[in-house]
Amino acid sequence: MENVEAECRGLAEVIARIGDKWTVMVCGHLSEGTHRFNALKHRIPGISHRMLTITLRGLERDGLVARKAYATVPPKVEYCLTPLGQSLTGPLAALASWARENRPALEQARTAFDRRAAQG
Repeated sequence: MENVEAECRGLAEVIARIGDKWTVMVCGHLSEGTHRFNALKHRIPGISHRMLTITLRGLERDGLVARKAYATVPPKVEYCLTPLGQSLTGPLAALASWARENRPALEQARTAFDRRAAQG
């Protein structure tokens, strides 16, 4: 039983990382190639400086993103997907495709549920 619980906790951690909306967006942009911090910030609507920093650090810690700092003035830092991060792009693309395809059905189901709930 302990092994099952440990496995579930481990899977939950991985899914929390890769299922996070900022992770998905950052990995999506990095799948196109190497980007500097500010380029990512400008390409991802609604992400704050702090959230992008936290997301990139978490992805780097998990081995999904590589960070390269250059000793220049001003400092230049680039980010790219590691081979492990690149292996995630296929599953994320499949998930995005599923979401695009099924979004109308999900919205319809929510509307029907809310209508039933409002009626008592």
